[in-house]
Amino acid sequence: MFDRILVANRGEIACRVMETARRMGVSTVAVHSDADAAARHALMADAAVCIGAAAPADSYLRIDAVVEAALAEGAQAIHPGYGFLSENPDFARAVEAAGLVFVGPSAEAMAAMGLKDSAKRLMEEAGVPVVPGLHDGEDDPERLRAAAERIGYPVLIKAVAGGGGRGMRLVEAPDAFGEALESARAEAKAAFGNDRMLVEKFVARPRHIEFQIFGDGERAVHLFERDCSLQRRHQKVIEEAPAPGMTPQTRQAMGEAAVRAAESVGYRGAGTVEFIADGSRGLRPDGFWFMEMNTRLQVEHPVTEAIAGVDLVEWQLRVAAGEPLPARQEDLRIDGHAFEARICAEDASKGFLPSTGRIARLAFAAGARVDTGVDEGDSVTPHYDPMIAKLIVHGADRGAALAKLRRALEGCRIAGVSTNLAFLGALASHGEVVAGNLDTGIVGRDLDDLAAPPRPQAEDAALAALAAAGLLGADGGHVGFALWEPLARTVALRHAGEEIPVRMRSLSPDAHDLEALGAEVQARRSFGRWTLNGRPAPEAVVAAGRVTVLARFGLEFGVAGPGGSQTGGAAAGDVIEAPMPGLVRELRAAPGQRVRRGERLASLEAMKMEHALRAERDGVVAQVLIAEGAQVEAGAALVRLDAEAPEGGDG
Repeated sequence: MFDRILVANRGEIACRVMETARRMGVSTVAVHSDADAAARHALMADAAVCIGAAAPADSYLRIDAVVEAALAEGAQAIHPGYGFLSENPDFARAVEAAGLVFVGPSAEAMAAMGLKDSAKRLMEEAGVPVVPGLHDGEDDPERLRAAAERIGYPVLIKAVAGGGGRGMRLVEAPDAFGEALESARAEAKAAFGNDRMLVEKFVARPRHIEFQIFGDGERAVHLFERDCSLQRRHQKVIEEAPAPGMTPQTRQAMGEAAVRAAESVGYRGAGTVEFIADGSRGLRPDGFWFMEMNTRLQVEHPVTEAIAGVDLVEWQLRVAAGEPLPARQEDLRIDGHAFEARICAEDASKGFLPSTGRIARLAFAAGARVDTGVDEGDSVTPHYDPMIAKLIVHGADRGAALAKLRRALEGCRIAGVSTNLAFLGALASHGEVVAGNLDTGIVGRDLDDLAAPPRPQAEDAALAALAAAGLLGADGGHVGFALWEPLARTVALRHAGEEIPVRMRSLSPDAHDLEALGAEVQARRSFGRWTLNGRPAPEAVVAAGRVTVLARFGLEFGVAGPGGSQTGGAAAGDVIEAPMPGLVRELRAAPGQRVRRGERLASLEAMKMEHALRAERDGVVAQVLIAEGAQVEAGAALVRLDAEAPEGGDG
């Protein structure tokens, strides 16, 4: 076994690898950017090396810097985690050329499976069923368009080097093909440095089933399946194992296909073979097709660990150190059911817009495994993925595990950044999810309901008003004084775009009567604890100009000016602003251009994703305020429309 390894990653996966290494008596080296000098993974390791500036291209994607750090710190092997360099054959070659061990597959296996086009041709040769499509990896838009016409809409455009939904677009009609291809190419070029595309048939009611495989370079085993059908914009949000409705016959057929895929390339280490299954008639041995193979550990690997009773990182390290496969196929069994939910700093009600800022409060419920790379007080920056933590639960059966997941989500307490907790809670309670009737379209079909922020109660608004007024502290804050009668004031809150005025009468530092949302609330403090109408009050955190009431996944309130009035600024829809810090990847607007509501005017690259910025109303472009390629801060004005709608418009 190795004495010392370097983990070439950051965040929760770096911490996850270090935890297993520590348990095995292996010391660890972390690499970090300037922005991550005090990050959890950097502080957790036995040694840490700064390898560059905040942008991944200047740090975590620098092969030379990572290898040099490993050599300088005496590491014998490098674990790549997932993302960044984990599926880069050149990285694996550089590691081995330096006399180090790469904890993962060979560069040849990685190259063979890393591009979707060549992987699908290889799978066809190995007898693994493949989705109909054009898998050559094309540069010619017309050949791609012709293939889409031949296959029949709807189709998926996919980057040959893609992953995580980046560089992928669903096209439902011919007139949308051109813009979708252009957008997918731009995103793929930015994310992977490769804008070649493939097109394939879109299965109308698809389920995303993937098999965890593990090989030693000669033979492989599978550790059963995960169902990853709960996705939004092709990004997984809740995963589970095993897949609901899976039959022994279908599991055997898919498992054998996954092992065949791995052994066809002499696979070593942990990997995932992903299939798309036709869910319209249940999971059947003849109703699944190969999608792609991920030549690394997956984000959702903990659910497999939970049901199989293994530590996949320990397996990785043992096999990389030359030990044989830790188990035979007949030794592996499924125990119970597991779920994983990805908690991200994003606002579901605003199109899952990533949220940046300092995490002012961070606490998780007992009874769940939590994989995280952040601590309370850390910041979510625009440079990296906005995932805060993975919440993993295990139960004797699916119903018990799902109930544990809902309780664990409700028990999370996060403030300072917006999160998707309420969305995850709604999804875990969705009727089709509870019944196990999964497909990849559930989130899209019911997005408005799933993404709606929780409705505040009168007590929530009252508590937020007290917090905004600074009256919840140990000294009661500054209540003020009014001659012969209690002091009255109004605190104007905002929630989900609506103003909520809260009328407050302060009787003393420990007693306030409030009126909010048409109801009376009595707030009283006794022995240091606040109650609202006689019931214990939840915690309220003031941070980043907003108040978060830590109840029911967290309710966020903005605070308006006195009496709720706001002055200044342009009329709604006049200015297209950057919703977060990022790079202006594209501008489609020009002064004098007539635009329609919903028309794409610019795109912003941030947090590894491309975000389309669209006109909120019909109008004429008055000014373009920034240039393509500019790095902008959140709130920066990009395009300004004329204040008045153009005459003769259709409205």
